[in-house]
Parts: sequence; C-alpha cells; structure tokens
Amino acid sequence: MNKINKAFFRNKRMIKLRISAFGFRAVVKPMNKILILLTAAVIIASCSATKTNDETGSKGEQLQLYKQELHDLKQKIEELEKELGTNKKNDIVKVKVAKLKTDTFEHFVEVTGKVEALDDVQVSPETVGIIDEVLVKEGQTVRKGEVLARLNTDILERSLDEVLVQLDLANLNFERQNNLWQQNIGSEMQYLQSKNTKEGLEKRVESLKTQIEMGKIKSPISGVVDVVYQKKGNIGNPQMPFAKVINISRMKVYADISEFYLTKIKKGDVVNIFFPALNREIKAPINQIGNSIDPNNRTFRVRINLNNPDKMIKPNLVSIVKLRDYLNTNAIVIPVLYIKEDLKGSYTYIVEQQNSKKVAKKVYVKTGVTNNNVIEITEGLSAGVQIVTEGYNQIVDGTPLQF
Repeated sequence: MNKINKAFFRNKRMIKLRISAFGFRAVVKPMNKILILLTAAVIIASCSATKTNDETGSKGEQLQLYKQELHDLKQKIEELEKELGTNKKNDIVKVKVAKLKTDTFEHFVEVTGKVEALDDVQVSPETVGIIDEVLVKEGQTVRKGEVLARLNTDILERSLDEVLVQLDLANLNFERQNNLWQQNIGSEMQYLQSKNTKEGLEKRVESLKTQIEMGKIKSPISGVVDVVYQKKGNIGNPQMPFAKVINISRMKVYADISEFYLTKIKKGDVVNIFFPALNREIKAPINQIGNSIDPNNRTFRVRINLNNPDKMIKPNLVSIVKLRDYLNTNAIVIPVLYIKEDLKGSYTYIVEQQNSKKVAKKVYVKTGVTNNNVIEITEGLSAGVQIVTEGYNQIVDGTPLQF
C-alpha cells in the first residue's frame, strides 16, 4: 500500500511540473480533484481485496482445524474398539450353539380370497305375468326343476280351450276329406286346406301349452332358497329376479395375484386357504388361472374349488390364500436374528476349533429368500457347522466360547 501511494505522488509531481512548463496552470486545480478521486478508488479496491484474502485464509484454517479434530476422533474410536475387542477376545463367553442341517424351505405369497358358491342363481320367470301363487319359503331345500311359484295364466288357458275346440272340428273335417280323397271324390285343394287347418291348430295348441308352462317359475339347480324377493300379487318379469337359490355344498375361492408371480404359479399347484372366523385351513389345488391381466392393479385371477360337506364355509367369508412361489428341498435356513451387518455385508458367528479351545469365527454369508422370520443361506454356511444361537451380541471374531 505504501509503494502504491509513493508512486502515485511521484507521478502527480511530474504531471504538475509538465503543466507548469507549458503554462497550463489554470487546469491544475481540476486535475487535482480527479487525481484525488482516483486515489480513493484505488485505496478502497486494495482494502477490499485484502479483506477477501483474509476471510478466505480464515476459512481455510478453520477447515484444516476441523479435519485435524476428525482425525483425532477416529484414532480415539479405533483405540477404544481395539481395547473392547481385546477384552472380548480375552474373556470366555457362555453361548448356546446349534448344528446346521439341510431342510425343506418354502416361501408363500398371501392374498385375500373372495369366497363364492359354485351354484348361485337368481331365478326369474320366463314370461310376464302376475304372481298368482308362491310355493316356497326362505331356507327351504328345493330340487332341480321344482316349481317355486306360478304366474296367472287364465287368459292363456281360455285361449287353449278355444283352440282345442277348433282342433276337434278340424280333425273331423280332415278325416272326411281324407276319406273322400281316397275314393277319388272331391278336389285336391279341399283336401290340402283341411290338412293345413288341422296342422296349424295343432301347432297353436303346442304354443299355448308352452306359454302356460312358462308361467311356472322353476329352480334350475338343487339347493336352498336363500332369498325370496317377490310375493303374491307382484308382477313377475324376466328382468326382475323372483328368488335366489344357492348350493353351498361346493364353493369356489378367487384370488388376485400380482403379475410378478405369473411364471411361478401353475394350474394344479396346491394352495392353503385359511378361514380366520372358522380357525380352519384347507388345502386344495388351483383349478383355473386367468388368461388376462387386470390393467388397474396388474394382477391375474386364480380359482380354487372346495368341497364344503358341513356347509360351514359361507359366501363372502374372509379367507387368506397362501400360494407357494419358491421351494428348496436342500436348504440351509437360520433365524433372521442371527444375521448381522457391517460395511462388508451380512455375517454371523460360527464355532471354530483352535488348538484346545473353541472360539467364535465371523463368517460372511449370502442370503436368499426370507419367510416367517427365517432366512435361506445360499453361500457361507454348510450342514454340520455349529452356529451361535445365543450370546452372539457379546462376542467378536476370536472370542473364546463356552457351551
């Protein structure tokens, strides 16, 4: 800063001398003001730069201080860990161990099932008419084809009587015309007209009888009348159900499965179906797998048929369907609690013989599928190895064991 000021005043003196030599004294005072302003600007800029450099240097020193403190803390932590590890290694720890063996390991997917009756029918009349008679009550057992109710068919029956009278006359007329035609008496046209009239009336009788029969509301299945929706005097029509007939001796359960398991579940696979309300579990094969994926929830449907001899399973009963998606008949399985983790991965402790004593050995493992708080070990353990089952939180690698 002093060097800058000296240079500035030296230059200022030289400028004044040159101005005096050329006789420009009149402009000296304005030039003095300009030079003063420039000097102030240079001084302010220098101070700002110095302040910035000071601040940067201060932050750098603070960062270096923090790094040193962190290094010191790491050293202290390592020393304490070594000290604790040495103590654990020197002390004999009582533990419990178990010998590993291969076992069958299964993984299940649980979904909520929808229970329905295999035969569940809404019974409606085949024609329109007033319900003249109701022959069943709710809860009544019925057979297939049994009449549940009758519609009023008086008009159809009167029409049938009229047509039957006409048919009798048509039959008599046809017999006479046929006898005459056999004797070559009369025209062929008279014979054909009588025959046509007779056959037309016969078809009319069949049609009326069919319509009268349609006035009977029949059960299409054997089962129990669960609900009667209409009563005597109501107008029955095919668009409105008269009663609900259900047979719960055979049931079906639907379950929606994520498309992720599409390749893991096949028709014929045995599934477990649990009914919490009954505290009952039933095993049954998958009868059908859906051929499409629901775009809303990305699932496909499976269906399981069940026998229900005691009729305790009811439609819409809460059910949990367990489907097996993984099976290993030669697996090493241990509880999930035995697995610990550090920066290198998952590990557990096994028993190792060192000279005349048994010590803990830290073994890193690779894990597979987890199910019901047990986990499959794919690498790192084998059958016959003794694994620490209790006291594993009090030991480290190399700790003497007693069991």
